[in-house]
Amino acid sequence: MDLDDRTRVADVMSTPLETIGANAPIRDAARRMHDGGISALVVTTGGGCIVTQSDVVGAVADGRDPEATAVRDVMTEDVETVTPDLMMQEVAAMMTMYGVKHLPVVDDDYVGMVSSTDIAEHLS
Repeated sequence: MDLDDRTRVADVMSTPLETIGANAPIRDAARRMHDGGISALVVTTGGGCIVTQSDVVGAVADGRDPEATAVRDVMTEDVETVTPDLMMQEVAAMMTMYGVKHLPVVDDDYVGMVSSTDIAEHLS
């Protein structure tokens, strides 16, 4: 990443933020991600959780029923977040350090999502 690049999260994050309830079946999460062309949803539990394509695929690969398995059973908890004014270099470093591909963007409340795909598109 260009060290002179002054691009901030707000310039590349995905909005509007897509959410899903913790009690929804993972089939609904998969459908929402597929239809929206996105790979993660913030789970509306009030506690920094997301569900990703990897979470859903892992559950299905383990033989779990997509209609009977709730988002809360497969979601990623205690997710790191970023603010809209953070520089993209810092976001890339955080993703590498934490081994994640998605970071919810928070500005008093959830306002968007930044992903490794957003970083790659920004660099291209």
